[in-house]
Amino acid sequence: MSEAAKIKRASYHLYTFTISKLISTFGSSVYAFGISLYVLALTGSAANFAVNLICSILPRSLLGPLAGYAADNYSKKKLIILSQLGGIAAVSGLLIYSLAFGLSLPAIYTATALVSVFSMFNGVTFSASIANLIDPDRIQKAMGFNQSAVSIAAIGGPVIGGMLFGFVSMNVFLLIEIGAYAIALVLEATMNFRLFTKAAPKTESGEKQSIIQGMKEGVAYMRTNRVIMVIVSTAIGLNFFFSAMMIGLPFIAVQQLKVEATHFGIIESMVAVGMLLASIYFSIRKEVKFPLLFSKRAILVMAVLLAALAFPLVLHMSYKVSVAYFIMLMLSFGLSNVCVNTPIGVMMQKDVDEEYRGRVFGILESMAMAMMPLGYLLFGLLYDLVPAQYVVWGSSICLVILTAYMMRASILKEAYPELGGNVPAKPVL
Repeated sequence: MSEAAKIKRASYHLYTFTISKLISTFGSSVYAFGISLYVLALTGSAANFAVNLICSILPRSLLGPLAGYAADNYSKKKLIILSQLGGIAAVSGLLIYSLAFGLSLPAIYTATALVSVFSMFNGVTFSASIANLIDPDRIQKAMGFNQSAVSIAAIGGPVIGGMLFGFVSMNVFLLIEIGAYAIALVLEATMNFRLFTKAAPKTESGEKQSIIQGMKEGVAYMRTNRVIMVIVSTAIGLNFFFSAMMIGLPFIAVQQLKVEATHFGIIESMVAVGMLLASIYFSIRKEVKFPLLFSKRAILVMAVLLAALAFPLVLHMSYKVSVAYFIMLMLSFGLSNVCVNTPIGVMMQKDVDEEYRGRVFGILESMAMAMMPLGYLLFGLLYDLVPAQYVVWGSSICLVILTAYMMRASILKEAYPELGGNVPAKPVL
């Protein structure tokens, strides 16, 4: 295929991938919103809601490395299609069960776990495939489009779900999820996952290393690349301390400052709005020259924003000022979140060798997801035992220390020898 034909095909992938991600994520968002409210309405128990959340998180934590191994050793297109079919089958099974017997908690938990597994295989394989689908010069644009689609779905999904809940049965939510997955499947089946590959085709009959050996090889590869290890380690720490924000925001705003549910919903939605605005920005701007340095500064901004979460408690703001403050804070948090993730994501797409990309992303997904329930548990206990402002301030300081150490000048110099050890004083774009 000529270079011009490849670029044309990559343009098709860029928009097809974005539309597919938008539709599937939107369907998942509507489904997750409806299921969550249904579990709460059915049982009135936060514990049952938490079990459903664990059923979503735990499989991703345990099976991420396996998904990465599969992405590196088998046809990515087949994995994408099979994972979408698996998601359709899981939700369809729940729909059939609902029509026959009515929804029950065990059925919901089982479907949630299965959907999580298939979504994780799909997500890890797609993450390992972006550099194969899109030409190198437009990877940042692709990741910006991808994040825009996720943000739009995150904003629109709960809105549509809230409008539907109480007026239609849960079977309608299941049908929306099935329809979204089916459309995404059709779109993904038209994509060429070997367009820009440099690796030899995977053959089903060829001899493959064992799963354990393959995972060990992936870990060994990461350990030989200090910059990648820094990225993965920082991401794990960031996800852990991000839990302080996730638990702290509702605790401070709703529990301590008595912010109304409607206003709190607006506050939470500002994170997705900020992510959408930043994603659009990255999709149209030139590629970041020093992504690790750029992301380091964005993480430090997030640490400051985390500390600022406690200001309404200590400054005794009025109700309206507190709500407006939280809106701006969450908007800024969404903006900085994408400023961390997008440059690092582009860097990993380009710097991680193709034959290891799936395992690196799989391990990253697994470790990052594992930190979330641990963080939820720890910070949930801390907020009950320690004044909230001390929890967020302590978390902020720890995040600053972690970032300053993991992304110290020697690491930046190793990643970008042209800096010569002199880290620019002003932001590098």
